[in-house]
This record gives sequence, C-alpha cells and structure tokens, in this order.
Amino acid sequence: MRNYGREEKIVSKSKVIVSHEPWNELSNLLQQEQPDLLLLEFDSHLKALHVNVNDLLTRPPCDVALMRGKISSKPRQVLVPVRGGPHAELALRVGLGLHPKGVATLHIRRADDPETNIDAPFKGLDRVLKQLPEVQKQFEVTDDAVQVILENTKKADVIILGTTSQPVTSSISMGPVADRILREAPCTVIAVKRGRPFPQVVYDESAGVEAISILVDKWFAENTFHADEFSQLRELVELKRHQGVTISLALPALNEEETVGKVIRTMKKELMQRVPLLDEIVLIDSNSADGTREIAEKEGVPVYIHQHLLERLGARDGKGEALWKSLLVTKGDIIVWIDTDIVNIHPRFVYGIIGPLLVNPQIQLVKGFYRRPPRVGQKMQAGGGGRVTELTARPLLNLFYPELSGVVQPLSGEYGGRREALERATFYSGYGVETGLLIDIYEKFGLQSIAQVDLLERIHHNQHLEALGKMSFAIIQTVMRKLETRFGRAVLEDVNRSMKLIRHDSKGYFLDVEQIAEYERPPMIEVPEYRNANDDRILARPSWADGLERKRQVAGTVASCAGFERNGTQTGACPAGEIEGHALCRHLRERPSALLPDGGTACRDPGLDRHPGAASARDQPGRLGRHVRRRNRGALSARTRGTEEKSISRPRAERRVAPRCGGACAGGGE
Repeated sequence: MRNYGREEKIVSKSKVIVSHEPWNELSNLLQQEQPDLLLLEFDSHLKALHVNVNDLLTRPPCDVALMRGKISSKPRQVLVPVRGGPHAELALRVGLGLHPKGVATLHIRRADDPETNIDAPFKGLDRVLKQLPEVQKQFEVTDDAVQVILENTKKADVIILGTTSQPVTSSISMGPVADRILREAPCTVIAVKRGRPFPQVVYDESAGVEAISILVDKWFAENTFHADEFSQLRELVELKRHQGVTISLALPALNEEETVGKVIRTMKKELMQRVPLLDEIVLIDSNSADGTREIAEKEGVPVYIHQHLLERLGARDGKGEALWKSLLVTKGDIIVWIDTDIVNIHPRFVYGIIGPLLVNPQIQLVKGFYRRPPRVGQKMQAGGGGRVTELTARPLLNLFYPELSGVVQPLSGEYGGRREALERATFYSGYGVETGLLIDIYEKFGLQSIAQVDLLERIHHNQHLEALGKMSFAIIQTVMRKLETRFGRAVLEDVNRSMKLIRHDSKGYFLDVEQIAEYERPPMIEVPEYRNANDDRILARPSWADGLERKRQVAGTVASCAGFERNGTQTGACPAGEIEGHALCRHLRERPSALLPDGGTACRDPGLDRHPGAASARDQPGRLGRHVRRRNRGALSARTRGTEEKSISRPRAERRVAPRCGGACAGGGE
C-alpha cells in the first residue's frame, strides 16, 4: 500500500488519535471524513483496533475492505468473483482501481439454481461488463463455488470478493466462501463489504441497481474535460496540422441580431486570424425576420437559409433542421455548433469542444456544459436554470439510457463531432435534436465515443414556462421514437403529436391545440445531393465508421467484396480473400457504402490503412499528447517529433475522481 501511496494521484494526510477505544474513535472520524473506502489488514489491524469481524461488518462506518497478504507491485491479474450480490459492485470497483486493464470476473451459479433467480441479481452488473471490453469474463456452473474460485486463483495475483450478504452470527466469520478463500487462496485476498445498510436481503434485479455507476463513473473520470486544458491554441493547431483535418464552425440562428455580430467577430479574430484553428465559419439561418443575416454578411461569413436548402425534401422549421443541413454546406472533417444568443461569448466555447476531438481519436461527439445563471428582470440569478434538463431530459436518460446519466447537460447547444459520425446520425428537426443525436452516437459508437467539456459560465435569455413545456414535449417524443426503434414496435401515433395547452383570458379557461411534432431526417450520407458533393471525400477515406455500425447490425456475417452493392446485398465473394478483417480493401474503392461486419481499420492497401484523424497517442505531439496518454493510464514516451513533452496542468482530482451527479447537476440548453 505504501507503493500506491507514493503515486502523484494519491493525497495523504496523517492524524494521531490516542484512545482506549480506538475503533470507536476511528468510526467517529470516518463518519466526519466520509472516505470512499476503509482498507484494513486482516487480522493485525483488527487486533490493534480492538474490534472483531462481526462488529466491523455488522455496522461498517463506510465501505470496508479487509486484506490478507501484501501487494508488493502492480498486480498483473486481478480476479473478481461476482454473482450479482449486494457487494459485487464494490468488488469490481476495487479491482478496476488496482489494475484497470487486468481484471477478470468470474460469474458462478449452482447447477440446481433456477436460471431466472441467478440471472436477476446479475443483470445490472452483466449490462455493465458487456461495455467494459478490457475486463475478461468467465462463467461457470458448479456446486462447489469455492473450489472453482481457488482453481482460478492460481493465475491471479489478487482476488477480490464480497463478504456474505446474510447476517453474520459468528464473531470471526465473513461468510463461508470468504472464510475459506482467506484460509486457502495462494494469493493476496481482499474481502469487501458496502457501508450502506440493506433493508433486507433480496436476490432480484434490485441487487444490481447501482452497478451502472461503475461504467458511468469510469466514463465521467476519463471523458470529462475542462476548457482550460485546451487554452494553448497553438498546440491545438499543431495537433490539427499533424492529423490533417479541417474544422468548420456552423452557427444556427433565428432573430439573433443583438448577439450574432459579436459571436462572429470573436471567433474570426481569435480562432482564424490570431491562430488558424478554424477553417470556415458559416451561418445557418432559420429565416430570421430581423437583421441577423445582414449582420453576418457584413462580417464576411457565408449565410444560408436552411428552408432554401434541399427544397425537394420540403422545408421544416426547427433548429435540428438547420444543424442537419449545415452538414451539406460545410467542408470540415470536424464540425462545431454553438448557439448565437450567448451574451458572454468567449473562444473557449469553440476550442473547448474541439480539444477532446483532437487529443482522442476515439471520441466522436463532444457536449459542452456550463453554469447557467438565468436573468430575472435586470439581475442575474445564480444557481438556477436548466429546468427542462433536470425535469425531463435527465430523468428520461436515467430511466431508459442510464449509461448516459453522467452527461451533465444533454440539451446544451454547444457541441461538435466528426463528420464521419454525424453524417450517419439521424437528426430530429426540432427541440429533440440534441437528445436524439446523443442517443444515436451512443448506440452506433458506444459510450467511450462521447465526451463532455466544462465551458464555465454561459449567460443567455431564458424562455418562458410555456416554451419549456413544448420543449419537454418534443424531447419526450424523441426518446419514445428511439425506444420504438430499439424494441421494434410503435408506441406513438401521429394524432398524439399535438399538445393541448390550457390558456386563460377574460372569459375564462379554454383549450388551445398546437402541433409539436418531432420528425426525423435521415442520415445525411443517404442524401444523393450530399453524396454527390462529397464523393471525393468519401472515396478517399476508410469506411471506419461504417465498419463499426455494420458490426452492430450484422455481427457474424461474412461480407463479400466485389459484389457488395450499395444496398448491402451480397452477390459475390472477394476474389483476393482480403475482405475479412479489413475495413476497406482496395476492391471496395468504388463501393464506398459497403459496410463490413468486423469494424476493423487495417487494410493491406497502405494508402487506406488509417483514418486521417486517428493518430495514436504515441504520435500526438506536445503537451496535449501527453495528456491523452495520462487519461488512458498508459506509459509516456519522452519525445515526439523531436519536441520535449510537457505535463498538462489539470487538477489531479478532476483526472482521477468521477463525482456522482445525482440530480444536482446544472441543466443546460433551454
């Protein structure tokens, strides 16, 4: 433990207590400090504290881990037996904390156990494990669980298991399984018990209700950034040049003449003239009735009215429609959107979004979040805002997409992503665009493809309550549509897309019906006008994103090559036998829409073997490259491109600790 204590990420402090009742004094201290975990050596610490196992585990002051043996160096293999009991989440957390890349889980059930009974408590944990590819999974059916565990300990350096969930009756027992493992295991053993009390011991799905926090906390710690991390703009420009990517800023607007000019001037001056981070800025106007377009034209940026683009598909109102059509009129490999009603505009609203996309090629979408003090009259009221986020969006995501529950402000209007991902996403035309896009990117590319960045404070004008009600109605429709796709059955009917508003005038109350329908736009890459305008771009790049998407759709299918048509039908086999294991071989140059099931990125054609933005961490120059490797907990090389690497100044607590948002996170986007 001293070896771990010497690491920079560990903060230590000393406190001396002299007492005839050391355990009582320590318990009081723990209740004040509220640590995440109390680690005690078995059984020397118990003797020194004058406490037995029964007293310690019956009412633990916090999460407790009892360790037998020593960890002299970083363990190569950590074994975590998990059946889905109440302490399984804690055992897995401790294992990932010791060695994130070396954990193996062992799920055991008895041969005579009804499958439904054993699967229910494991269901929550199983969902999490499926999204942790770095964790090895093993399943066993046996009547002698202890023997199977002991056999597997021969390959492990450390074993971590939960204590019994039943009431402890013996003063020296942690449960029959833990007792025997402690006596007979040849490696270090850590037995854990959760500090929060259980109202009763049940073996149903509620046993795994908190398991999702393992995944979400891990994502929060690794994929949450701060805008200040990317304030060295010349380093971002070097990363951009090194990866050979271009960046577009698209500004959606509707009657924003008061603020749009300052937004454009700020971004042009700081991110185009001072440093060449942005390659273009375009305004996507929604047919403003004020001087928004004239101001933008005066500032020298291209202006498009989204209702006049792709007119054959019909004109729809809504911000989502503008964002979708912005893909048609921008050229960048990375596209950033920010709202044009920001009063306290600052370049961080853009470079904060760009930064994670440049330092981590796995990230496809970056969401901004911020503090949003609303304006009440002429005064700013700090700490409020985000009503639709907290009352509608986040509860829905927690209920149906709990993996996304760590996204602080899913409705924020400041976000961006890689074109290859965005052009394959479904866009909703109205208020549901942010929610739909977030869910779509998660479903196609996984949780690790999403990041978020703290943009500090955003000041804007709040909307009135009726407008927020309409926004909530649209967001609920969006989530329902996504669930219909997931479960393959329709729930909503078009007749229910109208909102019945209760109004009041001098004559009394009356009902006003307003249609608020969230309609989908197909992935832009399916639109012929877009494909015709981007043929060179599509043909020149590997179908990397296609491979990931197709992998989820037709896993296990053997793809063909020469006969693989645009509609996905297989009419022939690859004559060279090169298709399997490759995202785009030379035989598919003329068929850019062919989607492969394996999702690989390598190809025997050296000109196609890498995504242009997929520079690995070891290739990243300068301070930001080092930052990527720190996040991924990998070893750091000393030099890249002849430049000495520097450390990035980010508070360690923000790097390593994943705070739980619960329901207290500030809302955004409305």
